[in-house]
Amino acid sequence: MSSADADPDSADRADDEDADRGLVARPARERVTAADGRVVWDFGATAFLREPCPDTAHPGLWQQSRLCARAGLYEVTGGVYQIRGFDLSNMTLVEGERGVVVVDPLISAECAAEGLALYRAHRGPRPVTAVVFTHSHIDHFGGTEGVVGPDDDVEIVAPRGFMEQAVAENVYAGTAMLRRGVYHTGAGLEPGPRGLIGVGLGFTASSGTPSLPPPTLEITRTGQEEGLDGVLFRFQLTPGTEAPAEMNFHLPERRALCMAENATHTLHNILTLRGALVRDARIWSYYLTEAIGLYAAGSDVVFASHHWPTWGTGRLTRFLSEQRDLYGYLHDQTLRLLNRGLTGTEIAEELELPPPLARAWHARGYYGSVSHNVKAIYQRYMGWYDGHPASLWEHPPTESALRYADCMGGVDAVVGKARAYAADGDLRFAAQLLKHATFADPAHPGATALLADVFERLGHGAECGTWRNSYLTAARELRTGVTPMPVSPAAMATALTVEQLFDALAIRIDGPRAWPHALSVLWTFTAPDETYRTTLSNGVLVHHPAEPGGDADLTLTLTRERLPGVLAGGGLDGLAHTGDPGVLATLLSLLETPDPAFPVVTP
Repeated sequence: MSSADADPDSADRADDEDADRGLVARPARERVTAADGRVVWDFGATAFLREPCPDTAHPGLWQQSRLCARAGLYEVTGGVYQIRGFDLSNMTLVEGERGVVVVDPLISAECAAEGLALYRAHRGPRPVTAVVFTHSHIDHFGGTEGVVGPDDDVEIVAPRGFMEQAVAENVYAGTAMLRRGVYHTGAGLEPGPRGLIGVGLGFTASSGTPSLPPPTLEITRTGQEEGLDGVLFRFQLTPGTEAPAEMNFHLPERRALCMAENATHTLHNILTLRGALVRDARIWSYYLTEAIGLYAAGSDVVFASHHWPTWGTGRLTRFLSEQRDLYGYLHDQTLRLLNRGLTGTEIAEELELPPPLARAWHARGYYGSVSHNVKAIYQRYMGWYDGHPASLWEHPPTESALRYADCMGGVDAVVGKARAYAADGDLRFAAQLLKHATFADPAHPGATALLADVFERLGHGAECGTWRNSYLTAARELRTGVTPMPVSPAAMATALTVEQLFDALAIRIDGPRAWPHALSVLWTFTAPDETYRTTLSNGVLVHHPAEPGGDADLTLTLTRERLPGVLAGGGLDGLAHTGDPGVLATLLSLLETPDPAFPVVTP
């Protein structure tokens, strides 16, 4: 993960100038707090990044984090402003005839409100006239309630498939993604030279109140034009790139191009370490080519939902072209090598970027990495199986670890070997050995302590922010145990459709415990007027629209708003029903409650 040329003194000074350009004002307060006084964002937490890079951080990541930590209101071009450094992402404000269009209102309502207040303090009390979500990740929609109230009548614009993808990513596999996200973002690490210094896209994620309001206007095709508060927006749909539902937009009257999260100042993820659908590097490269052809010549500045803008038609065209080549090269060369018979792991060791891309600071792996992106491309085409029959039926980690330890003469011998490899600087293999040792004997103090030390050394040398955070979080949990992180699914639940709520319920059915049960429930909704049947058989809960009045073990009449509470065990008080109420109790008793603090680096 290290590189000899990753010296901040040799960095492109244009990044420093671009990150500072257009500064209007720094944050008005040192901290952003929730209604209960809890700190959800601390601007002072990044102050240590002003110091020279220590030997506990990779110089390239330190430089990237230093740039990302610059917080304030910035002018991008006439009538276009950004709030940067108030969260993991940026919030963009496009001034219109009556007020301001807000693009990607951060993760938390509190941070978005603070950013909007700073903007209004310097640009006047302009009302929010529309909101645009560029894509379906929470750092681009979660803070909406901080910029529009529940009674505000504003257009909310999003790409086709936005709600489906936002729900699928944050709810269906939400518990596992949140748990792995603790590693990915370093959410439990203390900010500082030995701990959290950033994730490459920004410093970290805020911890305020998220929301998910449904869009009112869907962008369905490239070339679609919409006038928002008198400003012409031209949209480019880019599904399957950085998010399954994503779009760029051009402001031709301002000669400004927003690339959402499709072109940022880092190599992004083809498969994020927190988990997600594997992204399509081929189509990502294609849409960047399309964006260059459609918009580059008509733009003086390109900006995105993270990092800082790039000004000048020539410079932004080069930037977009290098980003395009970056994803295209990774895709094509991975396919070339897998067709030669190499596995994902082997390709990741062999593949190097061409020198011009390797020297481009915006193409370096501060958030993604060549190594895990190559493996993701391999996975997209070839799946988990590497083609070797021995991989078809391997023992699970603990059983394998016991056998490896036995072959090597016991856990003490494994730890001794790992200590020797670590002393020789082969931290990668030391970590592999110690993984077996800790899974074979989780209580072995020598194994866990040494593995924590090895992870810490690997983290301090990692250029990729998410690798650093993963290593250091693992070291922390080996030393002090798992610290549960707060989980707040309520904001998502209120945004789900009836079908999505039933999907989420079906995922939680404990199949083996449900085998003996067969039952049906007819759900008749009065607002909106629709009926669904859920049926449990063979451990599977299925649902489908139905006609009212059909036979079922239990029939309920309720509103959509009441459904989440009923499914959460809130009872049937006040609900009209016929049949056996015990059927619902049986169904809910078969649900498994996932543990958001499940172990990762121990069995």
